[in-house]
Amino acid sequence: MAAICEVCGRGRNVAHHVSHSNIKTKRVQRPNLQRVRARIDGTNRHIRVCTRCLRSGRVIKATSSRAQS
Repeated sequence: MAAICEVCGRGRNVAHHVSHSNIKTKRVQRPNLQRVRARIDGTNRHIRVCTRCLRSGRVIKATSSRAQS
């Protein structure tokens, strides 16, 4: 499964790890993805969303059926 946010499309980023002696090696920075039950088009389903989308309110979390009754 790819490390991509299903809302904003944020994916991995390739950067350099720089040592004390200034040697550069490649490293991968992955987004902080969380598996969340969200309401999408009127139905509840699990999606993988980055924490920035959760914090900014781009995702509407689904309420459980137990909490409604």
